[in-house]
Amino acid sequence: MPRVPITLNRYVLREVLRWYAAGLALFLILQLTDALSTTVSYLLLYRATLPEALSAFAAIAPNQLNRSLVLAVPFAVLLAFGRMQGDSELKAMFAAGVRPLSLVWPLALPFVLVGAVAYANAGYLVPAGLGHWDRAWYGIYGQTPPPPSQENYTFAPPGALFYAGRVTNETGGQVAQLSGVLVQRGAETVTAQSGVWDTRQQTWTVQNAWVTRPGEDPRQVQTPLVFAQTDTLEPPRPPGEQVSTPELRARLASGRGTPEESRDDTFQLAKRYADPVTAVVFALAAGALGLLLRNRAAAFAATVVFVGSFYVLWVTVPQLARVGAVPPTLAAWLPNLAFVLVAALLAWRLR
Repeated sequence: MPRVPITLNRYVLREVLRWYAAGLALFLILQLTDALSTTVSYLLLYRATLPEALSAFAAIAPNQLNRSLVLAVPFAVLLAFGRMQGDSELKAMFAAGVRPLSLVWPLALPFVLVGAVAYANAGYLVPAGLGHWDRAWYGIYGQTPPPPSQENYTFAPPGALFYAGRVTNETGGQVAQLSGVLVQRGAETVTAQSGVWDTRQQTWTVQNAWVTRPGEDPRQVQTPLVFAQTDTLEPPRPPGEQVSTPELRARLASGRGTPEESRDDTFQLAKRYADPVTAVVFALAAGALGLLLRNRAAAFAATVVFVGSFYVLWVTVPQLARVGAVPPTLAAWLPNLAFVLVAALLAWRLR
């Protein structure tokens, strides 16, 4: 059977990219409008200045752009093929002996570039923007950001365990406040509501602590108890979504952090590779689906189902990864794997 002429491939790509430009603008406007509609009342209530409002929305824009770069792909491919089906252009191509799948593979080429843009944006601009978005709202509210704190701190040197439900370092110096303290040394367990961590002296000091030993009733000690603690006081870890890709790799390589933090960091790093690839997966799956449609109405309906199905998976897997129900890397790639399967089934039908 004849191969697709270069001019025909160019025509199909030109049609898809024309719709892609329209879809990218549409999804970006819709997302920014949604963000504006949910925050405009707060902007007015707290009398945010125009520079403050513009600064906040400039911070969130890279995140919205990355979503739009990917979501516009099935919109463009399905509506372009729907238009060509409705005008019988695809029928004419097939009648001339063009193989359906030969119209699909070239669609991946331009969206490899889209994926590269999404990867760079997700690795640097999006994390910085999300961090600035949070800080901008403290300025709009007229509040100072809360002091740096770390939840569920754990340190386990040989023969001991140090735990604090929260470590707060208000001054950024070498002394931090502890909440929900537990110290275990051998068979002795000490608990207290609060304490002080002095990293210069390398000590934890707790007041009104309860001491428990095997075979004895718990007893409260009124005098301060001081424990040697040699760990270093580090700044709290920002959320993984607010950390650039190189910093995220370094953080994972250090092996520090709670299991929950490590799972979240692993998921965030894998997601930054998986999401850009989604643009190419969408192009192939939507291209195969678009060749089976018969008109514009079917193309629009398929776009809604396509994007909606992906979104359900995309918002579900982070929670599964966070609680350990699914390995983080698998969770990040799961939406893509599902749509690769869809693309393979549709391609088999078109062969």
